[in-house]
Amino acid sequence: MGAGHAHKLYRQDASPVHDLPPHCKIAASFLFVIVVVSTPREAMWAFGLYAVLLGVVATAARIPAGFLLKRLLIEIPFVAFAVLMPFVVPGDKVHVLGLSLSENGLWGAWNVLAKGTLGVAASVILASTTDLRALLLGLQRLRLPSLLVQIASFMIRYGDVITDEMRRMSIARRSRGFEAKGVKAWSVLAKSAGALFIRSYERGERVHLAMVSRGYAGSIPVIDDVTATGAQWRYAALLPASALVVCLLGWTL
Repeated sequence: MGAGHAHKLYRQDASPVHDLPPHCKIAASFLFVIVVVSTPREAMWAFGLYAVLLGVVATAARIPAGFLLKRLLIEIPFVAFAVLMPFVVPGDKVHVLGLSLSENGLWGAWNVLAKGTLGVAASVILASTTDLRALLLGLQRLRLPSLLVQIASFMIRYGDVITDEMRRMSIARRSRGFEAKGVKAWSVLAKSAGALFIRSYERGERVHLAMVSRGYAGSIPVIDDVTATGAQWRYAALLPASALVVCLLGWTL
């Protein structure tokens, strides 16, 4: 795989979490989410402890609270869905602040908000401490099918190419005095979208021919592989192992 690729969620820093091999962090995050989802919704205290565990990891990774909270805004659509559940889910009714709400809907809303927020927070921490190239290498080390890794790699890199092409076309339109106002602008925007599609398709063909001419035969060679020591695996396992203890207590208490 080629040169490093930074993304907006990645926060470059030197921390114990940043230094962990990517496949360790991916496995730890995945197992943590599985444990959180397996926790009974009635054990509300358990989700508070999960948040504390993530806070400890974020502190170790030197991720500011504001940075993390800002990235959590991506779950707003799920929040909106959860807010509607007490009003639409059938079941026994309870009265809260003069509103008649479904008890099952309230539990469902809490379940979605708590588990969804923790899952998104774990993903944000993972993305904040691991660049895209390392994530792809980590997925490859975890034996994700090679074809899926290649598709993800091409999607990320080609997405940037298309975005850059859109930016240049937008600059060209503005330099000619174009402003997207009213229905009359739709025709120009539609032609621009068509031109973008043609350019993207042609560039994809050129990239494929260039890859084939350089010996591409269905797999991308890994230039620098990543390995993990036993100590690094144990360090990464602290998060899901601690969460598992909380989950078991949540089922027994």
